[in-house]
Amino acid sequence: MLLRLRFVPLPALLAVMFCAHAAVPPKKAHKVVFGAWRQVAYSRAGDPAGAGPGETMLKTRALLVDDRVTEWTTGDAHDITTRSFVVRRALSINDSLPSDPQSGKPAAKPPEHWVWQRGPWLLVDKLTGHVTALKLPDYDPGVSQVAWFRDYAAYCGLTATGKSLYAVVAQVGVRKPVLAKKLAAFDPESAAWPVCAQPEWQREPLKITFHPAGRDAASFDLVGGSARLVEDGDDSEP
Repeated sequence: MLLRLRFVPLPALLAVMFCAHAAVPPKKAHKVVFGAWRQVAYSRAGDPAGAGPGETMLKTRALLVDDRVTEWTTGDAHDITTRSFVVRRALSINDSLPSDPQSGKPAAKPPEHWVWQRGPWLLVDKLTGHVTALKLPDYDPGVSQVAWFRDYAAYCGLTATGKSLYAVVAQVGVRKPVLAKKLAAFDPESAAWPVCAQPEWQREPLKITFHPAGRDAASFDLVGGSARLVEDGDDSEP
C-alpha cells in the first residue's frame, strides 16, 4: 500500500499550535495570607523548651492557604525572596495522660488537655502554597533565637548531647552550616535566660555577632554566596 504524506504549510501549523496553547486554562493562583493575632495561654510547664520565666501568653496567628488554616504561627515573618518567606510555627500539643481523671463512665476517654509550644521554622512558597518545615542544624527551641538575613539564619545552637553551645549560621537549602563554632559548655541547670540574645548582622563586610549570656560577644566574618534556595515551578492543578 502506498502511503501519501500530506505536508501542512508552516503558517497553518503555527496557527494550530497557538490555538491549542490558548485553549489550556491558566493555572490557579494560590492565596497565602495571615489571620488576625490572638493570644493563647502559655507557660514553661506547657513548653519547657521554649517559654521564658514568667511568660504566660503567646501571640499566635493562623497561616491560611486558599482561605484554609494550614498552620499556626508565632512571631514576625521574614521575606527571603518576593515569593518565599519564613515564619516560626506554633504547635498545639495534647498534654493529656492516660492516668488523668476520667469523667462519666469508667471506660470513658480521659479529657484532653492542650498546651501551646513554639515549634520549628517554616518555609512558605506564596506561588505554590507549599509549606515546609526547615531543619536547621543544632537548632533548639528553648535556646535558639534566630536572626534572619537574606536566606541565612544565625542563632545559638545546642549539640545533640546538649552539653555544648555553638554559634551557627545556616543557609536555606544547604545541609551543612555555613558557620559552626563552639562558644561554651552548656549546663541547663545553671544557664541564664535567655541563653543567647538575638545575634546581630552586619552587611559590608558580612559579619555576624553572637551574645552568649555571661560571656563576651563573639564576631565572625562570613563570605557571602549566592542564594541556594530552589523555588519550584507552579505545579498546582489547573
